[in-house]
Amino acid sequence: MNFSFVTAADPFHTAAGSSFGSFTTKQDVSPSPLPVVNAGTARIGQKLWLKANGEFSTTGTPTLSLGFYIGTVAAAITTDIAISSLITTGSGAAAWPWEMEWLGTFTALGTAGTIVGSGELKLGTSLTAWTTAPIPITQALRTVTWDTTIARAIGVSAAYSASSASNTVKVNNLAAVLLN
Repeated sequence: MNFSFVTAADPFHTAAGSSFGSFTTKQDVSPSPLPVVNAGTARIGQKLWLKANGEFSTTGTPTLSLGFYIGTVAAAITTDIAISSLITTGSGAAAWPWEMEWLGTFTALGTAGTIVGSGELKLGTSLTAWTTAPIPITQALRTVTWDTTIARAIGVSAAYSASSASNTVKVNNLAAVLLN
């Protein structure tokens, strides 16, 4: 008999995240607290589904990169899971929507464990339309080393090409689900 289950990675954030602006290097823009996949939780063949959405604003037409990452529970970004290319945004975006979704499968466990996955970023071209891009951006980046012997926090990262108080990113929702 086969029993299947779905487990949401907790803890759960209870409010939309902060709006982050004035940066050009990749940084964590996730709502707090970050969901965590605990040590020893992953199984070979198990799926990890990630979904996040939010909004962004710009001045001019900077490029923007968004992605999912893992890190140690106490540290910042350690490893990109799926990151977009640099995408030129529309001029004067004001709270335009974005959404990312990614699905991966654990193919090896341990200190040199691996997860293989792919997904899609939808980035607003206005308040009512968007364009899509694959995440990650190459076949080689679909396989990620994941040390399954330690707890891993999952978050959302972003980077703009130009620093401005008007170039902001906000994450409204972040979900991480383990599927059997």
